[in-house]
Amino acid sequence: MNPFQEKPMHPCDCLRDWKQIYPKAYDKNETDPYTKVRIILANGAEFEANWFSHQLMRHCGNNDLRREVSLIRRLDKGQQMMLDCLKPKDETLLETTIGYEQLAVDLTALLARREKDPDFQMALDFALLEDFDHLYRYADLLDMERGIHAERLVGNYTEIMPGRPTIAEHRYPADNVRRPLDFKKADPMTRLAVSIITAAEQQTMNYYMNIAGFYDSDLGRQLYQEIGLIEEQHVTQYESFLDPNCTWLESLLMHEYTESYVYYSCSRDESDPHIKKVFERCFEEEITHLHEAARLLEKYEKKDWKQVIPDGNFPEPMKFGDNIDYVRKVIADTVQLTSVEEDYVPVAELPDDANFFVMQNAVNHDVKNVPSHKVIVEAIRARGEDYRFETAEHPIDALRDRKKDNTTVGRTK
Repeated sequence: MNPFQEKPMHPCDCLRDWKQIYPKAYDKNETDPYTKVRIILANGAEFEANWFSHQLMRHCGNNDLRREVSLIRRLDKGQQMMLDCLKPKDETLLETTIGYEQLAVDLTALLARREKDPDFQMALDFALLEDFDHLYRYADLLDMERGIHAERLVGNYTEIMPGRPTIAEHRYPADNVRRPLDFKKADPMTRLAVSIITAAEQQTMNYYMNIAGFYDSDLGRQLYQEIGLIEEQHVTQYESFLDPNCTWLESLLMHEYTESYVYYSCSRDESDPHIKKVFERCFEEEITHLHEAARLLEKYEKKDWKQVIPDGNFPEPMKFGDNIDYVRKVIADTVQLTSVEEDYVPVAELPDDANFFVMQNAVNHDVKNVPSHKVIVEAIRARGEDYRFETAEHPIDALRDRKKDNTTVGRTK
């Protein structure tokens, strides 16, 4: 399907009244976990588009253009606020967090399995193990503080066990920067994947940064702080791949195209009839936003949308499903890696004065105070072993011990 060939609505027909903007929330005990994941994904795409539009506003001196862009921004924000309220009132911050990390794991695996660009695929695999470990740390906190087993929340779709230990993920900031892509030459799915994963990780970063101070235990607040800082690293990594040579209006078009593809995928993958209708309506609205972005590109930069997106046809829609075997293979192959600028190397091969060790010595010199480690130590103290959901033995020998948290894998020589 080519969204540029679809007939758009009138932009004002996309405005929602107060009844439409406050939808019926899903049932947290009955709704499929992947429905929750899709809602978080769509919400992240909306925030990225909205925040990009605000940055455009701050860097543009043409008030005529700023007025036109403000309408698209308001429409995107209305969609995002509507998606926010699909989350039910009785779903706790930590239960929602499990959904964020399940999205991070399964979306990253889904995109990596389809990716043709080797550098970007490696970046996806590299960060995948870190989000996988975050899921494990939050799941142990949930079990310890609320008595809830996260395997029910993830629907047994996603395993819960250590990945690259969070303590090993703290890298010198310069080592999170990657090489940018040329979007006009990149594979269509690669362009979309970079935009989608950047938005999704940014949404996770923002969520953790915002709620860290609202969580009701010191240990939880500290864990959100630590993992929020790792998510900042992930955003830095992924946004590095964005094409820096795109103009503001070319980027606006790409944002709206990405949102359209996200809703196209979600509406076709969704099983809940109520949520499916929400996604379908949003897709119709995004078609309108996309056509408006194309009109602005032509009006103000004298460019056709094909100069930015040569083939407007969508790739195959994203479909969430089983990634257990893929994640296990990535763990086995890459758990001992860290990054050095644009490359990935085993920690054992780093020189003693490497920036990685400078960072580790600065933030993790007292291991017993590292929040992600403390959570597992406390969980083991409370229940005799950590909480996991494994379908088979862990692929890494050093990460099989359920009575001791490993702080050396991917971290020490």
